[in-house]
Formats: sequence, C-alpha cells, structure tokens
Amino acid sequence: MKRQILHDELLKRLKEKRRFLQVLAGPRQVGKTTLARQVMQASKLPAHYASADEPSLRDRTWIEQQWDLARLKANEGKAGALLVLDEVQKVSDWSNLVKLLWDADTHAGVPLKVVLLGSAPLLIQSGLTESLAGRFELIPVPHWSFAEMREAFGWNLEQYIFYGAYPGSAELIASPERWRRYVTDSLIETTISRDILLMTRVDKPALLRRLFHLGCAYSGQILSYQKMLGQLTDAGNTVTLAHYLDLLQGAGMVAGLSKYAHGLVRQRGSSPKLQVLNTALMTAQDSRTMAEARRDGNHWGRLVESCVGAHLLNTTFSSDIEVTYWRERNQEVDFILRQGKTATAIEVKSGRRSESLPGMEAFAKQFKPKRKLLVGGQGMALEEFLTKPASHWVQ
Repeated sequence: MKRQILHDELLKRLKEKRRFLQVLAGPRQVGKTTLARQVMQASKLPAHYASADEPSLRDRTWIEQQWDLARLKANEGKAGALLVLDEVQKVSDWSNLVKLLWDADTHAGVPLKVVLLGSAPLLIQSGLTESLAGRFELIPVPHWSFAEMREAFGWNLEQYIFYGAYPGSAELIASPERWRRYVTDSLIETTISRDILLMTRVDKPALLRRLFHLGCAYSGQILSYQKMLGQLTDAGNTVTLAHYLDLLQGAGMVAGLSKYAHGLVRQRGSSPKLQVLNTALMTAQDSRTMAEARRDGNHWGRLVESCVGAHLLNTTFSSDIEVTYWRERNQEVDFILRQGKTATAIEVKSGRRSESLPGMEAFAKQFKPKRKLLVGGQGMALEEFLTKPASHWVQ
C-alpha cells in the first residue's frame, strides 16, 4: 500500500543521524494524522503529539509550550524524542518561531525530531520555504489510490469510481444520504471554509465556492476562462479565476489542466481542462445513486475520465511530471504526461466517444510521444491502469 511506503520512508528519515524537519503535506482526510501516529509508535521514541486545529490554540505561545514538553522528553534519554505538530500553518507566524526553536536545538545539541502536518500550499504560503529553507524535507500525502481502497475496504472498481477515495467515508456508503452529508459537510465545506478562506486571502469567497462547484460539474471538460466568466457572476477577471483554481488544487479539490504545447507562454494562456482530484466531490453533490449513474453512459463516462485524471494528478503530486491535455480544432487527447522533453499520450475509452481516435493520431504525428496508451475499451483494462502510478508510464 502507498501509505505503508510513506510510513517506512518517514520512519527511515527519523532514524537518520542528520536532523531535518519532516513535513507531511496533503488534503484533508487522507490519513496524515494516522500515518504520523503510527510512525510515533513504530519509532520507539518518547513522543508528543499536538494539533492546532482548534481556533483558540492559534498563537505562538502554544507552539513554544508543545516544543518545551517535547524537549523534556528528549533530554530524559540518549535516543531523543519526537514532536508532531498537526495543522501548524494555522498558527500565526509559525514558521519564524519554528525556525528559532529548531536552530536553538541544533546549536544546543537537543536530540529532538520534529514532524509537521498540514496542507502543502498553505504551509508554503505561510513561510515554509522562506523561513525554513534548507531545514525541511517534504513528504507529499495524496488522496488514496484504487489499490489502497480495495485492500483496506474491499472496494471494487465501480465503487472506487463512484465513491472516490476518502477512507473516512468508506463505512457510510451503505447509507448514500449519510455518505453525501459526510462528504459535503465534513470534507467539502470544512476544506473551503477552514482551510482556504480562513488561511488565505480571498477577496471573493462566494466566487471561489461557485468555481469549485463549476469545476465539479464540468470535470473532464475543457472550459475557457471567458466561458467561466459568463457562467459565474461577479467573476472579476481571468487572473482571479486562475488563482482560485490554484488554491482549490492545492487543497486537493479541483485543478485546471493546461494544454500541452512546446511554448510555455502558450500553454499557460490556454483554456484549462477542469479536473477533480477525488470523484467523491462530483457524486456527493449529485442526487443519482451508483446504479443510476452506471445506467447513464455519458455521465458514467465523465466519472471514469475524471477518475483517471484524479489518479494521474495524485500520483504526480510534488513530482516533476506534469499532467496536461491536448486539443487542436476537433481533435483531442485526454491526458498528456510531460516529463522534461518526454511525453506520454493517454486516451480514455469511457463510452462517451466513438471508437476512432483521431486526436491520438494527430498528436503523435506532430509531437512523437514516447508512448501512446488507450485505457478502457479494447485497450488496457482500467483496473490495471489504476494500480500503477503515472511515473510508470513515462519511464
């Protein structure tokens, strides 16, 4: 399982003699806290865990108090101790204080290991890369994969496509309405209101919410910024929309894929292909049951393509592989994996399109990709494709 790999990697780093701040970063409800607690137990070190998720705890004194408790544990034995601070980005000016405490321990030889948990974009925005440059290592924790949900909960492919990849919701799928309320109230609303709006400057919060819903409704489709402006009231300008899409992607919700092109200027100015990072964000806001969604070929096809896109984005999180798309006139390729000058073209046969693939042929003629993949239909089985990370297809 991917979580086991992350567990082993973090444990290995904590056992090394050289000290680095270890940062577990990813969306809500992907298992960061559980992973950290498992590593605390496996490390055999005296450990202290604390979370700044409560608004009343968001001050510098709180961090100092938790750090001092961990220092006491570290000074009690030769092996040192482990401090885990969860949701640390919610404390004002946290990065400068952590730098001060970390450097003081380094100078004094205090054997204290520190793990920080939070959302990568919010951590970075609040000073991670500036204040703590050279002192930390990042371990990205993306949404759960199909293989993980299958192993942990026995899910089949259709369940994964429809219910997405939130492990906390797995036991609720027998009661669809309860499952929907959990995803919309505990995950969607909490992420937007507490993780984005409270932690980031957003001048048009209502617009960000509407853009999220638009991204879910049009996931898998290319939508120009001008068309978005036409669908969203008080939308401001395209720069604002692009910025809000970046915020939503950083929170693990909705991304805007760029068009593949040799020229970066042209690529960044292209119409984005909207893409959810977890299909539960689409289906939880739709009244159809899984059986009803399965009978609607066009709707199910969008879910399948969105599932593939989410898989690619989640398995390239914090890597040098870029997920893009390509379209010229009426010719389109669903996904292009770009790593340096190497490209892998991926077409998803989901039931939404005809058997012919004119886009793949035109793209291959123009750009000569390293690999051309057809997923679904008479190509590779979707179940097989979802068990391998994007890096497998660009090697």
